[in-house]
Amino acid sequence: MVSIRKVKTSSGKTAVQVVHYKARKVVVDAHIGSADDAETVGILMVKAEEWIHKQHQTMLFPPPPRRTLNIETARFVNTTHKFAYTVLSEIFKHCGFADVSKLLTDLSIMRIIESCSKLRSIELLERYFGIQWTQITVYRNLPKLKSLKDDVEKKAVACAKTLLHADLSLILYDVTTLYFETFKDDDLRKRGFSKDHKENQPQIVIGLLVTEQGFPVGYEVFEGNAFEGHTMLPVLKNFSQKHDVKTPTVVADAAMISLDNVKALKKDGYSYIVGARLANSSADILDAIRTAMQKDGSTIRISTDRGDLVCAYSSTRYRKDKHEMDKQLERAEILIAKNEPGRRAKFVVGGDGPYVVNETLKQKAMTLLGWKGYYTNIPEATLSNLEVVTRYRQLWHVEQTFRMAKSDLEARPIFHYKEDAIRAHILICFVALCIGKYMESVTGRSLRDIRDTLMSVADAHIVDSKTGDTTILRSEPNEKVKPLLKDLGVSY
Repeated sequence: MVSIRKVKTSSGKTAVQVVHYKARKVVVDAHIGSADDAETVGILMVKAEEWIHKQHQTMLFPPPPRRTLNIETARFVNTTHKFAYTVLSEIFKHCGFADVSKLLTDLSIMRIIESCSKLRSIELLERYFGIQWTQITVYRNLPKLKSLKDDVEKKAVACAKTLLHADLSLILYDVTTLYFETFKDDDLRKRGFSKDHKENQPQIVIGLLVTEQGFPVGYEVFEGNAFEGHTMLPVLKNFSQKHDVKTPTVVADAAMISLDNVKALKKDGYSYIVGARLANSSADILDAIRTAMQKDGSTIRISTDRGDLVCAYSSTRYRKDKHEMDKQLERAEILIAKNEPGRRAKFVVGGDGPYVVNETLKQKAMTLLGWKGYYTNIPEATLSNLEVVTRYRQLWHVEQTFRMAKSDLEARPIFHYKEDAIRAHILICFVALCIGKYMESVTGRSLRDIRDTLMSVADAHIVDSKTGDTTILRSEPNEKVKPLLKDLGVSY
């Protein structure tokens, strides 16, 4: 984006220049001229505007119109927010997504600004940005967007590598579920284990790959009854083959590990770090944990059929685990006093006789207080125990990305029921997620703050009822706008 600036020269004259900002530095596009009187400077300003127009460039902050606006005949028509659209379009272009599909770009931008139905998106695109899409055109072309998935993922990978300098040798993987407001299953939407606690409603399962910074680089949509442990390998293999990423290290939670998965990962040459459920540990492992030193940073490594089991101790985790255990034991004592089993009462056993505290389980839980486990096939000589723990802790980036998708972008496709439209909707959300995470990464601001700042700049459309001329007045940017543009690398 370009702007016109006036600067004093060493001779005392006023120079008029067309400039833009790149990497927080002023770049002069054209030196229009210099003068020492206000009238000539005004003429040079007009010439600068003409130069910009000839170059087909736009100005984020255009100067006030030079024609006189008659207040008596002026009529306010509406307000638009083309500034936000222009800036977001620049980001789409910078990240490489703009040339994929105009419809995909517009619907993704609208998803960032306001999550809503496609019908309302059409309405708001025109109201906010003056962009017109007919309902027929959108709904006719929406299912076709799903074919752009591979191209979009290539753009995401290129953006991660080039702009965010991501190292794709380490990939984080997790799944989430998105449910529908219906009780009828079909080929894609099926009932299964719901992370939203909506077991009676059909859903889809989304497997997402992100970088260690939390930038999304790939995804797959699965049937709603798919077991999440069976989703990781297909997503990982597909990603590696499509983007020529040689045997990355995958980090995932405990639900992803099984003997079959371990064998398949080893067979294909993948390295892995996955969470371990220590509650299911053998007596030998419990003995090793029981005799280990209990202080912050203490770790042990034990060889198992699922790979090396790395266990790490944390006093913070100890306090948290102990608090939870004390609450469960307190509840158990209350239920035992009433001679009731209770629902999900962890430490209560009985049946034939009176209910009592399960002492075996209690002792096991006490042994594991403060400990967390991780399976890996990476040798200790290559990656230390503490480094394994650090890598696994980066999984919060995936959880944060899912939170953005579900809250800020409201990814749940509640308005779609056909498979092609559902897949197109998830693609739109994925693109919006990529742009949102990119903007958060380079600015250090939340997506909500970025969105609010961009939408704070408004254009007032005023028509002269006598002449029919339209004047557009852009509001003055507040103190957050220009720093945001600098952080985004958008010139103004």
